[in-house]
Parts: sequence; C-alpha cells; structure tokens
Amino acid sequence: MTNPQATTGRDVLDVLITDHREVEVLFVELENRQGTPEHRRHLADVVIAELVRHSVAEEMYVYPTARKALPDGDQIAEHEISEHADAERTMKDLESVDPTDPRFDELLAHLTRTIRHHVQDEECDLFPRLRAAVAHEELVELADRVEAAKKAAPTRPHPSAPDRPPANKLLAPGTGLVDRVRDALSGRPTTMTELREKES
Repeated sequence: MTNPQATTGRDVLDVLITDHREVEVLFVELENRQGTPEHRRHLADVVIAELVRHSVAEEMYVYPTARKALPDGDQIAEHEISEHADAERTMKDLESVDPTDPRFDELLAHLTRTIRHHVQDEECDLFPRLRAAVAHEELVELADRVEAAKKAAPTRPHPSAPDRPPANKLLAPGTGLVDRVRDALSGRPTTMTELREKES
C-alpha cells in the first residue's frame, strides 16, 4: 500500500506549520472573548492539548534531527525546548484557572505571545534551514513519525516530564494514555471535533 504522505510529498514541516495555523485560529477566537465562560474554558483546553501534542512530537523527532543536521543544532534545539518549557508552565497554570478569573486572560496573553514568538522563530529560521539540510524523503518519513507521536502523546502539560530522547520517547505514550483516560472521564475536549460535539 502506498504511503499517502509520500504521494503528496507532505513533509514534517508542512504538518507542523498546519498545527501552527490551527492553534492561531483558536488563539484569535480566545482573544475575541466571545462565548460563554464554559466555551472559553473548552477552547483553552483544546489549545493546551494541541500544543502539548505538538511540542512532544517536535521534541521526539524534529529537534534531534536539527541537532544532527545543523552545525548549531544543539543550541537551536535547547532554545526551542526552553521555550516549550516556558509555555508548558503557563499552560499548567492556565489549566486550573476559571475563565471568569482575570488571571485566565493574563495567562492566555502570555501563552499567546510565547507561542507566536516560538512559531516565528521556527518558521523563519529553523524550518527553512531543516528543509535545506535534510533530504526530502527523510522529512516526509518524519511526518509519519510526528503524526504517530501526536496520537500517543500527552494532552495535558507535564512541566517536569523529560523533553529529550530517549526518556521522552519511553514515557510520553504512557503519560498520554493516562491523560486520555482522564479527559474521557472528565469530558474534557482535546480537539475541535470533540468541542463541536460537546457543544452541539
């Protein structure tokens, strides 16, 4: 059976850029402050889940590739991981704040600034450099790995969890399973599809 990624030529960077755009749409909706407090809580939960899955997948596959392929790859990877850690601490705080609390919008504003800066760094510097330094076939193969990692990844922030291989590759799937059980029991939406179903 033909790999659908290979036939489309969609590589890991295309996948990650799509994630960036989807999160930006959610940020804009949250910034508009429309909808009930419950809807805003659900939107924030979806943002958190999307960002955690995305970050875990990058830390498993993209940053190790940068370390190997780029002369300053270690420095870039450490910078990106540091930004993830900052965002994850903010998400951990945001997770427990009621949307009617003024801190909710303060934390959300900090998270939005952090992620937008991170996205700009990646899309203007890291991603073009990876596209130039890594074979297209490898980037397409990484797309499959990143998509698989996102399916098994945690959906909640775990700031003290390992963020470098091999420990993150070993622990993330188990943590992800626990998170998905908690999400199912609590009714917490982790995707826009789940949110639409919950609110319909």
